[in-house]
Amino acid sequence: MKRLYSWNVNGLRACMTKGFMDFVEREQPDVLCLQETKMQPDQADFDFGDYTVYWNSAQKKGYSGTAVLTKEVPMNVSYDLGLDRHNTEGRTITLEYPEYYLVNVYVPNAQQGLARIDYRMEWEDDFRAYLGSLKEKKPVIVTGDFNVAKEEIDLKNPKTNRGNAGFSDEERQKMRDLLASGFIDSFRYLYPDLEGVYSWWSYRFKAREKNAGWRIDYFLVSKGYEDHIEDSKILTEQMGSDHCPVELILKD
Repeated sequence: MKRLYSWNVNGLRACMTKGFMDFVEREQPDVLCLQETKMQPDQADFDFGDYTVYWNSAQKKGYSGTAVLTKEVPMNVSYDLGLDRHNTEGRTITLEYPEYYLVNVYVPNAQQGLARIDYRMEWEDDFRAYLGSLKEKKPVIVTGDFNVAKEEIDLKNPKTNRGNAGFSDEERQKMRDLLASGFIDSFRYLYPDLEGVYSWWSYRFKAREKNAGWRIDYFLVSKGYEDHIEDSKILTEQMGSDHCPVELILKD
C-alpha cells in the first residue's frame, strides 16, 4: 500500500508546536502534501528525518505556500503553472513519479464578499488546463485545499452559506468542470452518501466542537485510475490546524 496525505496546516511553524511531528511519526506517510505553510524554506529549522522536502513559498512573507515531504525521490519536480501571473503565491508543486503525477494545490480563496472571485475564476481555468496537459502523459492525482464545498452534503449549513466564498455558484461550477474534465473525487467515489464528515471548521462559534464544518480538502484521481484506490479518508480527530488531514491509500 502507498499512503498519501494532504494537510492545510495553517502555518507550519505553529502546527509544529501542536503535534505535527507526532502525526508524521505515527502515520508514516509515503508522501505528505502541505498547504498554507506561511513560511520561507530558510525558516525551516526542524528535522524531517528520512523525508526529502520541496517548498514553494509565496513572495509575501507569512502567506499561502505549499510544501511536500516524500520518502521516494520523484523523477521530476516543478512549481506553479508555468504562467507568470500565477507564480508569486506558492500555490502548486507537481511531483512526477513512475506511475503518476502528484499535484499539491492550495486554491486561491475567493475572500469575503467574493472580492477575489474574478482572479479565482481565471486561476481555475488555467489550473484545469495545466492538469489536462499532464493527464495526456500519465495519470494524475491532485490533492490539497480546493477552498470549495462542491455539494450541499459537503458542508453543515448549505442554505445560510449559499453564495459565500467557498460555496458560491461560480466556485462550485468550476469544481464540477474540473471533475468533468476527467477526474474522480476519491472520497465521494467510495462514500457517495456519507454525511457529516468535514475537513475544515471555522475557529469561531465553537464550529469544530459542533462539527459545523466544510469538506474542502480533496484527493482527486484521473478517471481510469480509480481501480487503484484502496481507501480515501478524512482524519477528523487530528488536531493542530483549522483543517484536518485527508488520506488516499493506493493499492500495490
